[in-house]
Amino acid sequence: MTKPREAERDASPGRFVAAHETQVEAVMAAAQRSGLLQEKSGRIGGRVSPALVERAKARTGIKADTDLIEFALANIALEDRFAERFKAARGAVDADLKLGF
Repeated sequence: MTKPREAERDASPGRFVAAHETQVEAVMAAAQRSGLLQEKSGRIGGRVSPALVERAKARTGIKADTDLIEFALANIALEDRFAERFKAARGAVDADLKLGF
């Protein structure tokens, strides 16, 4: 039986990292396909909580600050707003519609 990816071991003994690599890979691949990663000449700077950065790195498995920022921005840029659209569609289907179950 394989263990869930949620508790994959990091190289450091006793440390566990949430395995969201597939989400990171999917977001970054979509950003690449969308042309969002073509030119890398912009810079961004700011002060953030070290605890926030460490938690985000632990959850994503991303090690470098630059990669973490790029993933976070791509995640926002590509957000599909599904929940918002799903909620807006509530009541749009006729209640008498027969769905077959």
